[in-house]
Amino acid sequence: MPRSRLLVAALTVAATLPASAAADPITAVPTAAPAFAGATAVPQPVPAAPVPRHPFMAPNERSNLHNDGYQTDSNRRTGPLGRGITTTSGQYAGVCGSVTFDARGRIVTVCVGVTAVTLRLLDPRTLESLTEYELPPRRTGLGNPFQNFTGGGYFYLDHEDRAVLGTSDRRLLVIGHADGEGFRVQREVSLAQVIPDGDAIISILPDWDGRYWVATRDGRVITVGRDDGTVRVLDTGEPNGNSFAVGEDGVYIVTDAAMYRFEAAADGTPTVVWRVVYPNDGTRKPGQTQQGSGTTPTLMGPDLVAITDNADPIDVVVYRRARTVTGERELCRAPVFAKGASSSDQSLLTDGTNLVVENNHGYEGPQAVLAGVTTRPGLARVDVDRAARTCTVRWTADVTAPSVVPKLALGSGLVYTYTKPGGDPTDPWFLTTLDYRTGETVYDALAGSGPLFNNNYAPVTIGPDGTAYVGVIGGLVALRDDRPSGVEPSPEVTIASPLDAPAARVRQPQVTLDCGRRRTIVVGTTDPRARLLTVRRGRRTARDGRRPLRLRVRAGTALTVRVRLAGGVVRTLRVPGSRCRR
Repeated sequence: MPRSRLLVAALTVAATLPASAAADPITAVPTAAPAFAGATAVPQPVPAAPVPRHPFMAPNERSNLHNDGYQTDSNRRTGPLGRGITTTSGQYAGVCGSVTFDARGRIVTVCVGVTAVTLRLLDPRTLESLTEYELPPRRTGLGNPFQNFTGGGYFYLDHEDRAVLGTSDRRLLVIGHADGEGFRVQREVSLAQVIPDGDAIISILPDWDGRYWVATRDGRVITVGRDDGTVRVLDTGEPNGNSFAVGEDGVYIVTDAAMYRFEAAADGTPTVVWRVVYPNDGTRKPGQTQQGSGTTPTLMGPDLVAITDNADPIDVVVYRRARTVTGERELCRAPVFAKGASSSDQSLLTDGTNLVVENNHGYEGPQAVLAGVTTRPGLARVDVDRAARTCTVRWTADVTAPSVVPKLALGSGLVYTYTKPGGDPTDPWFLTTLDYRTGETVYDALAGSGPLFNNNYAPVTIGPDGTAYVGVIGGLVALRDDRPSGVEPSPEVTIASPLDAPAARVRQPQVTLDCGRRRTIVVGTTDPRARLLTVRRGRRTARDGRRPLRLRVRAGTALTVRVRLAGGVVRTLRVPGSRCRR
């Protein structure tokens, strides 16, 4: 059967099979490929820079496709080590790509089919569907449907376990779920007045003040007030095919033309802090969804942001994040993979100091990897030296990962990717692990065979119990060890940056706590460098960005006080059980 007809037949099966309460396994093509090859991994934890918990997102590693607001694609704990790996799959009509976890460890995911888009709550062990919510169907006429991520493919889980996403009919939805009630829309904001017909929402994330930020395919950057729903827009006029990163110091978006840092003005309007043009030969390389960088920006520690450019071969490029810098904003760059065979449409992963990049050259959709065909190989680690301002390729692995977002398990020192070797007409797909230090393959575990096990740009996601999940065209696959690893989380390390006003050398701002009225405390700072004062008490957060920076809070409870300084440096003070003594 020709590859195109085989693909159509497989997708027809995926779209018509019912999603039963107990998940049906994904239909696989019989294969002689080995279920496991390699050796059990010996954990070698990787120290990493701490990634602060975003106050308006679910805990790190549970909140979104790229793990946290910094988009590090790294996990403190370990994934499967290769000890008696078992595989479970759930047949659903679409790629269940973005996998998040609520406070009870249940999976919240959006499954995106050729037309249908469904929000689902799944059992993390059996992949049984517990409840679901039909979202507006995907729109036609927006190009290759297998390279179109609008309509809910990107979403995040907020601090109240609610899914926040953009729909194909240009709405922002906040959807909660409760036992016995299923999913329920708790907030809805129409953005049709600022997103014209023909444009579409790529991704939505909150800034550290709780304001919603929206990025569209045509390059519009939109904010929505968390409390009043006020909508503000800035049109860059530059196409965008990626999600974005949110740090305490701003919002980082890369378009097909430039890398940006944004902040919100006093009225919420998106404002450009800085913009830098990256090298771009103007072509859409095979494996990319647009004519520019294919990466969601990745924040590295308190001071850097990294992307790939669109040169030939592509470069990993690292920029300094500060509002103003002395000298060049670009810290360093390093070319990766071979000229004429180099492209990436996946986010970089980081431990805060170094990066891993994947080669997707040749992937144009499921038809590109049928009947034993595959793409160009390559995963590479790039080491970043802040003091020397250099990027150096440490290793390049000859493995073929057509379109997955790889993940780094810091607890084990393993990179998890999803590979498809060429030459086997049964099209087996494997969860593949690499040693983060050397790039050597540790093991390959068979996820399944045939076109329904193609992940089509979905990531590997490492769950709270160490299970590795991969969204595939047929639904969702889970691979896990037959027993827990017992590996402790990786240690955190402080990055001492030599750049401009490094966090490690910035003088701690003075914060005062004075008695207020009726058992309250006034928290303030007169430090001339201070730009934003934030006080968190339990689940309540207050902010002040107007001088003099002062906030009144209830006495008698523990406080977390955060001061953002000029240049983006943030300092945190924890006050246990504050009391007011006169």
